[in-house]
Amino acid sequence: MDLNLTSQELQFRDEVRAWFSANVPKDWVKRRNAEESMQARFDYLRQWQRTMFDAGWAGVSWPKQYGGRGATLMEQVIFIEEMARAEAPPMANVLGLGLIGPTIIAYGNDAQKTRFLQKILSAEEIWCQGFSEPNAGSDLAAASTEAKRDGDHFIINGHKCWNSYAWAADWCELVVRTDPDQHKGLTVLLVGMKAPGVEVRGLKQMSGESEFCEIFFRDVRVPAENVVGKVNDGWRVAMGTLMHERGTFGAALQVNYRRNFNRLVEIARERKLTGDPLVRQKLAQMYAEIEVMRCNQMRAFSRINETGVPGPEGSIQKIFWSELNQRFQQIAMEVLGPYAQLAHGSADAFDQGQWAYNYLRARGNTIEAGTSEIQRNIIGHFVLGLPKSY
Repeated sequence: MDLNLTSQELQFRDEVRAWFSANVPKDWVKRRNAEESMQARFDYLRQWQRTMFDAGWAGVSWPKQYGGRGATLMEQVIFIEEMARAEAPPMANVLGLGLIGPTIIAYGNDAQKTRFLQKILSAEEIWCQGFSEPNAGSDLAAASTEAKRDGDHFIINGHKCWNSYAWAADWCELVVRTDPDQHKGLTVLLVGMKAPGVEVRGLKQMSGESEFCEIFFRDVRVPAENVVGKVNDGWRVAMGTLMHERGTFGAALQVNYRRNFNRLVEIARERKLTGDPLVRQKLAQMYAEIEVMRCNQMRAFSRINETGVPGPEGSIQKIFWSELNQRFQQIAMEVLGPYAQLAHGSADAFDQGQWAYNYLRARGNTIEAGTSEIQRNIIGHFVLGLPKSY
């Protein structure tokens, strides 16, 4: 890959840079670490996404016919790097933009694309995933949430867990079992979260938030026209979603990692630790690993650029970003010393206690989006060609 920017790419970079310079909210740097409710923070980010949508930036990588910019691989990389450089807020509809929208583009019919895609871009409708279950986490093929055909509808009964954004979602990409006699007799349905029989319950995490949720479905009626792809072909559709989650989601995380690293260096200077050779070595290691992550992400983008869909190589990136963040947060605890234990509400906490929250939240990185153990199995079998072990 030639990493030198062409004149067209330089023009694109300058356009992106100028827009972020003029439009990033002035209160974001102060507000991003402020103590406020998840809902208040989410409302703020939702309005920010609307601002980006109105300016045509919400779906930079999406095809033009679906409301995006049809950006090239390098333009996507430029956009992500400029977003990090400007310290811009993330967009609210994370799963809709990065996972579910691309799934609908790849597998949905024209009616579904017309109905859903623009409202994903504008954050008018927020999305969550309904994949994991209490007895089928990383083993998606063991999902038992049932959907029975009843004329022009399916009737759903079951229980999903570990659902990010379910508390805010209007819609869910739901994996259901439609053929109990097939191990992979699954179907993907688009389900309205306000439908009768849908109940969302928050799961209290050790960080103090209920970012993840459980979703219960009791005789929920969903039109058959909401099937994505074909009935009993949900495994293929769900794998497409998971490949986007593992292959491209790290692009957005790169913004946060780079921003947090810069802030940690500032804290090390404030605490007069930058003369300590061990601290310097650990910070340098983190800088190098974030750069490795960036290069790996470009490799993942290259795969998508060539084939149109992410590949199993995305599992390499998923392992890397999830374990990187846990290493990074451990180093942050060492740099902050006794201040690392101070949470929201403490007058002496750095950044309103955000570092303590980040450390606790990072514990889940190697579980969500497929555990590290599952990702290593995928890499061994599909990337390295190793035989299965029985």
